[in-house]
Amino acid sequence: MSLVGVRLALVGPLPPPAGGMANQTRQLADKLAAEGVQVELVQTNAPYRPAWLASVRGLRAAGRLLPFLCALWRAAGRNDLMHVMANSGWSWHLFAAPAIWIAHLRGCPVIVNYRGGEAAAFLERQAAVVRFTMRRAALLAVPSGFLQGVFARFGMRAEVLPNAVDVERFVPRGRAFRPDAPHFIVTRNLEAIYDNETALRAFALVRARCPDARLTLAGEGPELARLQALAAALDVTAAVRFAGRLGREQVAALYADADVMINPSRVDNTPNSVLESLACGVPVVSTRVGGVPFLVEDGRTALLVPPADPETMAQALLHLLDHPDTAATLRTEGLAHVAQFAWTSVRIRIENAYRSVLPATPAGGASG
Repeated sequence: MSLVGVRLALVGPLPPPAGGMANQTRQLADKLAAEGVQVELVQTNAPYRPAWLASVRGLRAAGRLLPFLCALWRAAGRNDLMHVMANSGWSWHLFAAPAIWIAHLRGCPVIVNYRGGEAAAFLERQAAVVRFTMRRAALLAVPSGFLQGVFARFGMRAEVLPNAVDVERFVPRGRAFRPDAPHFIVTRNLEAIYDNETALRAFALVRARCPDARLTLAGEGPELARLQALAAALDVTAAVRFAGRLGREQVAALYADADVMINPSRVDNTPNSVLESLACGVPVVSTRVGGVPFLVEDGRTALLVPPADPETMAQALLHLLDHPDTAATLRTEGLAHVAQFAWTSVRIRIENAYRSVLPATPAGGASG
């Protein structure tokens, strides 16, 4: 089968700022276009026009929402299929739900690609509303068995459509593991749910025994000043770098210089940063939350620890430094595991999902 000529409206955010959903939207658009799909992007975080609207609180929502709705209406009328990147909270109500309803009104089949570790809490409050809207969608897709189970609890059937990892950009490093002078990295935004504080506290405990250790936190967010103050209070400022927002090539370069990746999140689904680390051959120490245990296996492809527990996290990090053979095993098993998330594997599942909801002969003229 082929998707050449299929016209797709892809709805979602784009970098900047970089983030899991934005990066996946950009990557999916690029990969599908390379396969011959005619992709029309409908951006949920498009720049304000005119730009001064961004500074006017009462007009900001309307300044972004009205052009978005107009773009949706046009896209639903001239494409064979709509693929909506959806999330919880206000993102659902402002962007995903309107896209589903507009596609339904215009007779365009829509796939809802729901992601986000907070889905359970959101559905506890909003399941009836979400179910009502989802009846207008052709397919609900989620990136993990974890989210599939969450939606099943609320009476909605979901198909697993894994995230893709760009294994051409994220490749294994060539240098040796450095247990005496390790470089730890965190590649999550500086927001409370990602709990960079625990990573900092764990790093301070490790550095007390390994004074040449370094930590880089790559990301931006509202917790920057607080985390910088915490680094000073822990007396690790000289060994910690707040790298800010990094582009895809810069992130790949960061992985190439890393010895261990830390994922300290309190809430998670299918973090791309974990998959990217595995693809780069970087051992992962992650919290055991949400969909992470569905993504990696403790002791084989990653080390998993409880959330908000810097002492246990530090013990896991020190275990890797004391047992380089364990780090080597995580690297080898991680590289084998992440192969299933390469585009060559994921594209088949995406194509099957698209074909399952497309009319027998799309308006774009593609044939199976």
